[in-house]
Amino acid sequence: MMSGLSRSYAAGLLAGAALLTATACGAGSAQTGAGAGGGKPAVVAAFYPLQWLSQQVGGPDAAVSVLTAPGVEPHDLELGAHQMAELGEASLIVYIKGVQPAVDDAVDQDKAFDAATAVKTLPADHHEGEAAAEEHDHEVSYDPHLWLDPARLATVATGLGGRLAAADPAHAQGYKDRAAATAASLGALDKEFTQGLATCRSRTLVTAHEAFGYLADRYRLKQVGITLDPDAEPSPARLAEVAGLAKTDKVTTVFTESLVNPKVAQVLASEVGARTAVLDPLESKPSGDYLSAMRANLTTLRTALGCGA
Repeated sequence: MMSGLSRSYAAGLLAGAALLTATACGAGSAQTGAGAGGGKPAVVAAFYPLQWLSQQVGGPDAAVSVLTAPGVEPHDLELGAHQMAELGEASLIVYIKGVQPAVDDAVDQDKAFDAATAVKTLPADHHEGEAAAEEHDHEVSYDPHLWLDPARLATVATGLGGRLAAADPAHAQGYKDRAAATAASLGALDKEFTQGLATCRSRTLVTAHEAFGYLADRYRLKQVGITLDPDAEPSPARLAEVAGLAKTDKVTTVFTESLVNPKVAQVLASEVGARTAVLDPLESKPSGDYLSAMRANLTTLRTALGCGA
């Protein structure tokens, strides 16, 4: 059965072309240059969660653009001439080293804010089992998916406020005030998760790829990822390992993602007698915003894990 699972895996991502055009960027990208931005600092965010955070903290005082278009898997981003020009003109680049190798190689460290430097990170291979560890060579030694912990993202907001204040002293207080307000909103979200996931029948998350380590760490859950990388095909050994853990922990739900083909997760769910549900890793822009998408994730988790009222 495990080899059948491997054969059934459809590796194609649902993303479109990685080259970001001016139309795909929208108004935010059009403001990147100093002239179009009216003299505002040009803040280039690597992908959606950092775009949302930069917009919250930058407010009306910064012109924020994003390198990764909606619907594009950020891990696979390749930079075209347009994005390279944005990086060259940026006052501040907000990224997380280890998510996008192309961005890691292109950023000017003198004007970069790496969110991973603002928080305590988790080891890259903190999951169980040796089989999964052999499937992917991490670009960094830590898990970069830190935005899925609201408490850590609140710390990043505070750090970003300080960096923007230093880059644009004339509006320093505005950046600091908005950073504090954003951190407070994220703190409130953290409390909702803490309370909502306090009492659950199951505490095991079987996920399409290991994006939810920080969420699991924060709220006392156990993540079991089918793969470490969204575009990596799982080995038969890893599939067997995940199936065994899912059966042992009596898992009732296998979580899929909108940007990752769900076939392998669906077949695995059938193998262990579970259903599937979408858990958004927020690597691309959701229908709402970061806060509403995270609250939707909380609702999904509470239903899947059988959490009390």
